[in-house]
Amino acid sequence: MVVARRVTPADTVRLKRVRLAALQESPSAFGSTYAAESGRPTDEWAERARAGSEGTARTTYFAERDGEVVGLVGAYRDSPSASRVELVSMWVAPSARRGGVGLVLVQAVTEWARTTGAREVGLWVTEGNAAAEALYLSAGFVHTRATKPLPWDPTQQELELTLRIA
Repeated sequence: MVVARRVTPADTVRLKRVRLAALQESPSAFGSTYAAESGRPTDEWAERARAGSEGTARTTYFAERDGEVVGLVGAYRDSPSASRVELVSMWVAPSARRGGVGLVLVQAVTEWARTTGAREVGLWVTEGNAAAEALYLSAGFVHTRATKPLPWDPTQQELELTLRIA
């Protein structure tokens, strides 16, 4: 059984390990790169874990199966009063794909967004990432028709999807 749990400050090393593994395994799925993040100091990873563990400004969840992290997702607000939450950094380990892990993570973010007063969850998915796009559509997200270049590779496009939750 897969469960989602919010990270804690004690997850600093695990967060770094999982995030870097995700960036290496699926580089085109992220707005950042392994090279950009692998050199970050430990105190920056500790701050990411702390910030993702509390409050309504941002969150980070692990998906765990039998005590092993098999997925990761984050979400944040642009401002404290924003009614829209951005789902970011979604990744599922290859060994756990097509087993419902992604949906568990999306539901965790959606529930966090709802309980913190958001009315909408938005995300950007790299064009051509059909599996991720299908997951989001199956969870109720819809295309907005907005696009933008992938930050680290402007030859690729990202597609915006949104989900109304209130």
